Amino acid sequence: MRIWFKDTSIEILNQRGKDTMVEFLDIQFTEVGDDFLSATMPVTNRTRQPMGILHGGANIVLAETIASTAANAVVDPELFYCVGLEINANHIRSVKEGIVTATVFSIHLGRTTQIWQINIFNEDRKITCTSRMTASVLSR
Repeated sequence: MRIWFKDTSIEILNQRGKDTMVEFLDIQFTEVGDDFLSATMPVTNRTRQPMGILHGGANIVLAETIASTAANAVVDPELFYCVGLEINANHIRSVKEGIVTATVFSIHLGRTTQIWQINIFNEDRKITCTSRMTASVLSR
């Protein structure tokens, strides 16, 4: 079942991040499914921590970006907008190079809150981070 309020495209989603941290970290939306979104982020000097591995904070930026985008895509943008209320993450496997891919799907879509599950994978499709974000649904 399709959960999006209206049809969207990868191009529209990627345009939303122009001139923001999303563009700075080169986060790119890659797939819009009926009930999920996917996006990628390269592991570069911009996203690595001093030990040479993907920074946990970069994982959180990717997770919150994709979850917040999904949260706003399921509400009528004329009446509501969504913001992150809480996010957590478990960093499971380090990544030194390449591209990580995040996929988000809903756990709960309520009137005032939403809960989103985000899984981040390396290029071998091994999970590197799992995150959960709660969004607050606010009236305009």
